[in-house]
Amino acid sequence: MTGSGGDVRKRGLVAAAVLVVLGGGTVADAQTAGTPEAEPAGAHPAKNIIYIQGDGMGLGQRDLIRLATVGKRGELEMNKLPVTGLVRTAPDDPDEIVTDSAAAATALATGHKTRNGAVGVDTHGRPLETVLERAKKAGKSTGLVTTAQVTGASPAAFAAHVPSRDSQSDIAKQYLENSRPEVLLGGGEDWWFPKGNPGAWPDKPGEESRSPYGNLVERAQRTGYTYVRNADELARTRGGRILGLFANEDMVDYGPDGVGKYAPKVPLRQMARKALDTLSQNPRGFFLFLEEEGIDGMSHENNAHSVIDAGRALEETVAEVMRFVRTHPDTLVIIGGDHETGGLSIENHDSSNTGPEHAREDGPFPVPGSKLEFTVDWTTNDHTGADTPVTASGPGSARLRGFVENTDVYHVMRDALGR
Repeated sequence: MTGSGGDVRKRGLVAAAVLVVLGGGTVADAQTAGTPEAEPAGAHPAKNIIYIQGDGMGLGQRDLIRLATVGKRGELEMNKLPVTGLVRTAPDDPDEIVTDSAAAATALATGHKTRNGAVGVDTHGRPLETVLERAKKAGKSTGLVTTAQVTGASPAAFAAHVPSRDSQSDIAKQYLENSRPEVLLGGGEDWWFPKGNPGAWPDKPGEESRSPYGNLVERAQRTGYTYVRNADELARTRGGRILGLFANEDMVDYGPDGVGKYAPKVPLRQMARKALDTLSQNPRGFFLFLEEEGIDGMSHENNAHSVIDAGRALEETVAEVMRFVRTHPDTLVIIGGDHETGGLSIENHDSSNTGPEHAREDGPFPVPGSKLEFTVDWTTNDHTGADTPVTASGPGSARLRGFVENTDVYHVMRDALGR
């Protein structure tokens, strides 16, 4: 991201405006927000890179989480990082302007836009090297942690190459045979066990184990992974290579308000802590992908209460990561959303707003520290083309100020590797 002095100033002013929206500060605060943690490109390589994703998290979701958890004058941990920008998310798809998770994650992971549904490949199906694979070549440890299926589109784009995001057993097989992340934690055990072997987690109606490659969990164990099935086993393991599968599919039970429930059996914060402890043993550092899927899934359901719950869990995870960063300042941290879901917006609560035209409203929600209430308005159950906010700190993070493409996030991570 280079340009003339005028271009740089324009990007700085855009970043200032975005920071005001996210954090409620002043433009002066935003323009002086650069700290030693907001380093320009080329300052020095990052030992560690942590990409944290709130899947489906647009500006509306960040506003919702902030207002509902810390109030008008409070601030989210994810908004305290010194660099703020807006990310454009459109795919390279001849038929659609709005991205899905596969195309968005591929852009973030490889620096190349692709068609919807494609994972780690270009528009012609050719494999693209990912930032995780580059980190592995640099001698770093790597990890994928998510409350979705660990073979889902977003984590898979960083460590696998398939033409369709639906090929999740192929993705699992590639993890074991090719990319071999040291830490794999999330849901999706159905893709690892063959039909007839239910695994540790009960299937819901219509779900079943489906690996066409036999028992991939046993294969993982034969190749050096310690397999864990629940929070206690995860806490106890000291293995240097960990596979944890904590749900038959996603770790979140999706559904509309009153039905869906955000209650992963293993909290994202615990998975993140184990990943940090394990990966940081490598003196050359690590690359770690962390994802909270519940924001996206519950936005698809227009369930604002559960989006708040998922956002609270993401906030706890960010706080855990930033505690690590305080003692490991040579760490690049990027927090973003792959796309926005639901067309979420915040409105004043008005009890007279009733009837079919307001059927997509959710709430009211109290604002902590005040007598105010607000409602959430949804415009769709699908993704939107809205830009998503990104916050960052550490080596090279200053390049994410202003308006950027999702492919620029990859280039910042790649250049932070120093190779």
